Amino acid sequence: MAEQTAPQLAGARDDYREGMEHLETRFSKLVTLYMPLGIIMVVLIFPFYWMALTSIKPDQELIDLEATNPLWTLNPTFKHIETLLFETAYPTWLWNTMSVAIGATILSLIASVFAAYAIVRIQYKGSDLVGGLIFLAYLVPPSILFIPLAWVVYQYGLFDTPFALILTYPTILIPFSTWLLMGYFKTIPFELEECALIDGASRWQILTKIILPLAIPGLISAFIFCFTLCWNEFIYALTFISDVNNKTVPVAIVTNFTDGDIYRWGSIMAGALIGSLPLVILYAFFVEHYVAAMTGAVKE
Repeated sequence: MAEQTAPQLAGARDDYREGMEHLETRFSKLVTLYMPLGIIMVVLIFPFYWMALTSIKPDQELIDLEATNPLWTLNPTFKHIETLLFETAYPTWLWNTMSVAIGATILSLIASVFAAYAIVRIQYKGSDLVGGLIFLAYLVPPSILFIPLAWVVYQYGLFDTPFALILTYPTILIPFSTWLLMGYFKTIPFELEECALIDGASRWQILTKIILPLAIPGLISAFIFCFTLCWNEFIYALTFISDVNNKTVPVAIVTNFTDGDIYRWGSIMAGALIGSLPLVILYAFFVEHYVAAMTGAVKE
């Protein structure tokens, strides 16, 4: 009887141990994985939810928060969105923001590619120091730079034109983009360039036919960074642009939907929500390349 019971007890202990390990695994995943992810998702998605909710709430519910549910509405309205799209110059503001962001991003990428390649691949005395100084320039606050830049913009007759932003945004875009591309260029084997140089290729051919095709993830990452920063920039756009038809979205929705101390929150939130959609789409398509390039830059 005892000989038959011992194997049964051993099997029961094994089943119990496996069951406990399974429960511990599920509990540990719940605590270390699912709960943090859930909190992060709520924190990240809630601002978009609040913008969408505010943009469809009636004015009465926006004013009297105590009498209504602040997290929901039973009487949605599209009046704020209609006012934004059809009674203001919002499409023009959106186009201005897009054109300024694309123009400044292209200029910044061209300068950053040349700077990063020269620092990383062309060996000269003080190249590391130059790379460090370029990155330190990124740490200078735009709130300090916009005062001398405003004088330069005025002297060249660019005040109140989109070119004022296209030419000044690279001052805050090039340093970080150069540092990012420097880190990514270092991950490309130098032997490829040596073989090309032996075969008689020039530096320009090496850059355009070898380095840039291999650095596409890094270029996409730099493009996303520059484009996002241009799209959301506020200080320069507020200082250099005063004409309503030349304003960008971040400045226009704040200045045109504020009457003294009265804020038309419905239209402001609708403008912010619609204005953020291009960036959301951009990140959704290129997020893998962005993370890969950022990882390569941080490793270096």
